[in-house]
Amino acid sequence: MRLLSLAGGIALLAAPAAAQTKINFILNWIAGGDHAPYYYAKKEGWYAKQGIDLEIEQGKGSALAIQKTGAGANPVGLADMAGVLVGIGKGADLVAVYNVYANSPQGLYWLKSSGIKSVKDLAGKRIGNPPGDGARIMWPALAKANGIDPKSVIWVNIDANAKLAAVKSKTIDATTSFYNIHHVFQRELGDDMGFLAWRDAGLNPYGNSIIVNGAWFKANKAAAEKFVKVTQKAFAACVAKPEPCVQALVDANGALKFDNEMTNWKLVEVLMSDKFSRDVALGIHDPGRMAADYALVKEYIGLDKPFDIKNAYTNDFLDKSIKMKK
Repeated sequence: MRLLSLAGGIALLAAPAAAQTKINFILNWIAGGDHAPYYYAKKEGWYAKQGIDLEIEQGKGSALAIQKTGAGANPVGLADMAGVLVGIGKGADLVAVYNVYANSPQGLYWLKSSGIKSVKDLAGKRIGNPPGDGARIMWPALAKANGIDPKSVIWVNIDANAKLAAVKSKTIDATTSFYNIHHVFQRELGDDMGFLAWRDAGLNPYGNSIIVNGAWFKANKAAAEKFVKVTQKAFAACVAKPEPCVQALVDANGALKFDNEMTNWKLVEVLMSDKFSRDVALGIHDPGRMAADYALVKEYIGLDKPFDIKNAYTNDFLDKSIKMKK
């Protein structure tokens, strides 16, 4: 039960500092346990040693990260992969370079006392989440996979931080949330919590992936490679020893609590693990799964303009000696 060799990254991380390349990296949402590796690598100076001046920008949903990165406002972003494919179909100039969530992090939450038991029971119900939330993009696929009309639910626009309170007060019937904060819902809703992971409901596309602007990527492949390699080493280091990583996150974001973000990170590890991340390389986009995700998005959501899925991602920068623990 261990990560394989990190030795491949030691020489890289010890390399002399080069001319600094500014990278403004937009997250999918506000910083939390799932973002700990970026803050750890920045705190340790790993990005700087590779000539990267990294600025981490708080996000407001995958949709915004896709929009800004696709338009070139940010060279690098973090977003739900299905939404990225939809964005590319709309003309966004994007390439995925590192997969974080090998499993879909999406889950549905409700109160058992409401009588809801399954996706089918959501017809006619109010689902609350932010308009830029990746779950809205993928909802048609989940609905159709479970035999209901995607338009049969009522979407209510609420802030991400208001989801839990809205469920408790019954101003909405259900909400969506990432599995890495499952413990927060569990604590607040107790035995009345209803939950269904999308990956257990017939829908398990790749989740959050690091994306780069295509034009920036062509002009800055060396910087992109260094960013990916440092990030891969950081994720491996955080799986091996999460405490300093989570502490770096908390130090950089004063409102966060160490114990809560540590629990968050442990749930993230579940989402990071599949047979490809364990057997091939941590951070890989498996070609077969990517082809399947493309087909899923095309069938259930639709693409404005079809494209070759092979051009939407690259695994070229991954160190295949680094794998997820088994």
